Amino acid sequence: MGGFFGVASKNDCTLDLFYGVDYHSHLGTRRGGMATHGQDGFNRAIHNIENSPFRTKFERDVEELKGNLGIGCISDFEPQPLLIQSHIGSFAITTVGKINNMDKLLKIVYENGHSHFQEMSNGQVNATELIAALISKKDSFTEGIRYVQSLVDGSMTLLLLTEEGIYAARDRFGRTPVAIGKKKDAYCVSFESFAYINLGYTNYKELGPGEIVYITPESVETVSAPCEKMRICSFLWVYYGYPTSSYEGVNVEQMRYNCGSLLAKRDEGTVEPDCIAGVPDSGIAHAIGYANESGIPYARPFIKYTPTWPRSFMPTSQNQRNLIARMKLIPVQSLIEDRRLLLIDDSIVRGTQLRETTEFLYHSGAKEVHVRPACPPLLYGCKYLNFSRSKSELDLITRRIIKEWEGDNDEKYLSEYADPNSDRYQKLLDEIRRQQNFTSLRYHRLDDLIEAIGIDSCKLCTYCFNGVE
Repeated sequence: MGGFFGVASKNDCTLDLFYGVDYHSHLGTRRGGMATHGQDGFNRAIHNIENSPFRTKFERDVEELKGNLGIGCISDFEPQPLLIQSHIGSFAITTVGKINNMDKLLKIVYENGHSHFQEMSNGQVNATELIAALISKKDSFTEGIRYVQSLVDGSMTLLLLTEEGIYAARDRFGRTPVAIGKKKDAYCVSFESFAYINLGYTNYKELGPGEIVYITPESVETVSAPCEKMRICSFLWVYYGYPTSSYEGVNVEQMRYNCGSLLAKRDEGTVEPDCIAGVPDSGIAHAIGYANESGIPYARPFIKYTPTWPRSFMPTSQNQRNLIARMKLIPVQSLIEDRRLLLIDDSIVRGTQLRETTEFLYHSGAKEVHVRPACPPLLYGCKYLNFSRSKSELDLITRRIIKEWEGDNDEKYLSEYADPNSDRYQKLLDEIRRQQNFTSLRYHRLDDLIEAIGIDSCKLCTYCFNGVE
């Protein structure tokens, strides 16, 4: 996916920018970047972070990127921020989102005189460069950003750095968050609300869906009012969000406790595990919530080895990611042998990693392994955020099974497979349990997930679970 951070300060902003961007390292795996503006104009640095942390790659740049205005990002795909020269002025830009109608947008740009784009190594156009070109077609930055919001099919949240301030724009349906922090002589803007707390900022405001603000060291001005309709991604709370963050006033860690509690209530009297465990890291809080509700002890039957394997999804190769996921979890034999374990993970996507985790628990002597994913079955590939590297919906274990059973009519029955009260839903769970070799399997229900978040369902995006846009 990706994340960003920006600072508008009366003083040099580079250190705040550096640490603020670094706090978004859990959101992206490929590239990091920072751009600043000061007396010497614009400066920028971009580095590959696939095999080295953001801080390590950018420590030297902190000495060179001077300025009182700056934006930076962690990106899963394209290099950014980009520096752009246009008829409405020079600017730097970084984006978070997903564009489903790239060909249509490229056609619009080409038909109006834009001759070329720089091609990335994968043969694709840099999406951030395309957004910059569309913004530059209008007579002001605000008008250009509104134009982009009206055109993009998918989602688009962005920061745009000018010579005097920063424009921050949230996706028109608010699928991703934008938070503003404030301290003496400075404002910051962040994807993750926790990223500025240790830098001395306090919460100032969250942007509404589609809202555009202009940030200077002196003020935050709304230049385009928020829209009424919101569809913030529910998976942010389940998996992607850092535990100390809050979105729409709902803390991630607390939501995960709520989630685990509701899982336990659904299970009451049906299973008798000896302990509850969470798959590190995102499954831990869900497991604590389950243990607190059920009264069954929480334990750590395996420990994540973080010094050299901090993120299982860091490499681009799926086989290598699977290997790293296996390497980084170290079993604690005395907490596994002859025990009945109930394991909570944030989700089951392909099923590969959780199956291997289950197998090493059995090999370490576990008597039973009950699995409780913290979200409903994933039935649809996300159209709005790049939260998965899946190239096809058939990468999802659910869709592979449904395709095998239903053939070309698979989409016709997806609503039944999403209904926890249907026979097809139960049949699907039984088959996943069998293939994964779980003792039992119960997914979090969508109504319980919505209750755990505590936001009206009409404001949440649940597309990956039920196909509702």
